[in-house]
Amino acid sequence: MALLSTERLIHVIQGEYAVSDDASAVITTLLGSCVSACLWDDKAGVGGLNHIVLPDGGADTVQTAYLGVNAMELLINDLSKIGAQRSRLKAKLFGGARMIAGLSDVGARNARFVEEFLERENIPVLSQSLGGTSARKIQFWPTTGRARQLLLGAEAVVETVPAPAASPASDIELF
Repeated sequence: MALLSTERLIHVIQGEYAVSDDASAVITTLLGSCVSACLWDDKAGVGGLNHIVLPDGGADTVQTAYLGVNAMELLINDLSKIGAQRSRLKAKLFGGARMIAGLSDVGARNARFVEEFLERENIPVLSQSLGGTSARKIQFWPTTGRARQLLLGAEAVVETVPAPAASPASDIELF
């Protein structure tokens, strides 16, 4: 997934987002169970991508930046600030993999959240690659809506074996 020498790379990590109206910008991210919504307004020539870690929070939530509603609202608000009209936004969705068997499927919850959010907001999803068991590298050209994904790793769920119960005599935990 080579970039042209004239392209400006913007990398988004967990809980972050980026928007741009620069035709030379390419927004990238790496996803496992996390989900990214790529939103753009092709008439205004603006777009952006977020990196949603969790669909919602509980009482112990420390950083709201990782949460779905916050990530979606920040992205949409910043797109509006650079010229997007909410009624013209379109979406492409990526991520939501089940990375480790035996644990809760946060990837499926993330995918369900973003699909339901966009449906409620009447933002059409033109394409998606959600679920599976592989991580993804995403490249998104925000002014045109072009997106590319590279699946990373094998398409196999890693089976986890429960750790043996610690003996009372041992104070060492192996992980």
